[in-house]
Amino acid sequence: MNTVIKRSGLALAVAGLCLTAGTASASSHREAPFITEVPKVDGTDFYMFRSYEPGRADFVTLIANYLPLQDAYGGPNYFDLDEDAIYEIHIDNSGNAQEDITFQFQMEDILNDIQLDIGGEMVSVPLKNIGDASNNANVQMRQDYTVTVIRGDRRSGTRQAATNVTTGMETFAKPLDNIGEKSFPGGYEAYANQHIFDIAIPGCTTDGRVFVGQRKEAFAVNLGEIFDLVNTNPLGARDGEGDGDLADKNITSFALEVPTACLTGSAETASGDPVIGGWTTASVRQARVINPAPTANGKGATVEGGAFTQVSRLGMPLVNEVVIGLKDKDRFNASEPMNDGQFATYVTNPTLPALLEILFAGVAVAPETPRNDLVTAFLTGVPNLNQPVGVTGSEMLRLNPAIAAFPLAGQDDLGVLGGDNAGFPNGRRPIDDTVDVALRVVMGALTDDAPNKDAPLTDGVLLDPAELDDAFPYLATPLAGSPNDSGI
Repeated sequence: MNTVIKRSGLALAVAGLCLTAGTASASSHREAPFITEVPKVDGTDFYMFRSYEPGRADFVTLIANYLPLQDAYGGPNYFDLDEDAIYEIHIDNSGNAQEDITFQFQMEDILNDIQLDIGGEMVSVPLKNIGDASNNANVQMRQDYTVTVIRGDRRSGTRQAATNVTTGMETFAKPLDNIGEKSFPGGYEAYANQHIFDIAIPGCTTDGRVFVGQRKEAFAVNLGEIFDLVNTNPLGARDGEGDGDLADKNITSFALEVPTACLTGSAETASGDPVIGGWTTASVRQARVINPAPTANGKGATVEGGAFTQVSRLGMPLVNEVVIGLKDKDRFNASEPMNDGQFATYVTNPTLPALLEILFAGVAVAPETPRNDLVTAFLTGVPNLNQPVGVTGSEMLRLNPAIAAFPLAGQDDLGVLGGDNAGFPNGRRPIDDTVDVALRVVMGALTDDAPNKDAPLTDGVLLDPAELDDAFPYLATPLAGSPNDSGI
């Protein structure tokens, strides 16, 4: 990074926090005006890392999270996904900013109208379940899903259905959310684990694994303080802000474990370059009509139609929240990496440093522009780590899976800065403290002559590794809606 840095002290750290949002794989919640209206398709986090579960070193794990800020007690409907949407994970294994492989997930609602005899009348019940929710006979509404593998362009490429290795079918079951301990007397963790499936992926000689369901939120951050004009202490202790605002929230994860050789594909055989890029999207039908008489005509509350239209995009999160200008946030969510040149000015000439000069008058001084250092970190990957050969500049998460993974107990949450090259910014694992890493990188941690090379910058929130699993799907069992304290 060659940018001249003129800031110092606390204001320097604060400015660094905001600027690094463009390069941090942190968290993305309610980041654009339109996506706040359709939270079921709001992508929040994307993880991509070499699997570190014992015996799975030849696999890469992809985890795409959606539907933010879930309170565990959010009944009676909880947090089903949108069956009229498609959720996608895209992989670029040629460095040209275009998808080579897309994993497309689509949900299907399964309705089981449960009725009780009330005074001689059969009446439908209002609750999600009427007994042990691990028994589908007791469940009114659940969801299945399909996984389609698309090679080439996501809409015009070759499409093939992945299959459940055990059943041979093209459908997989999503577990119910963690309603509470009384609804899952056998334990929710055991129930959810029954929804980890071996998956036969077209074009792959080795089977992978898939899980779609609720998990405990793993990103440690104080959203309130950050968006209240960075109302925190970036020079404080790394655990000085407590557990973070998301410590009591759940999330919905699309977790997919894929053989590494199946992802790197031709890029590895052609050039010896194993680096892959990845990002997630969600798309909904172009037209939505509100139905004035739901179910009376065999339709639901809305009637959907038209082509699928992208409304959410996520690679290196927080980009849309604090880098892209407000007027372009919806536009960014609808865009593709190959067209990122239209947003280049937001990176080369970021507005946040100027805003911070106003907030911290006389102390904060914006770095000189253009910010070519941010272009390198944001659009191309890091040279000699995870930059593809002949890369086309574009925003996405990049991973070099040729770098050996550490087991969870041996991982450093500062990733590459902590001597762990299998961590951020080489992909992203659940443990990685991406905000702290990005703070230090932007302030010169990877350079030899930066005056703030060794500054221990932090957002003050840490993730407890005990909250994570060391096996697929890695994110922990979601918080329960209620404990079984009734004594019954």
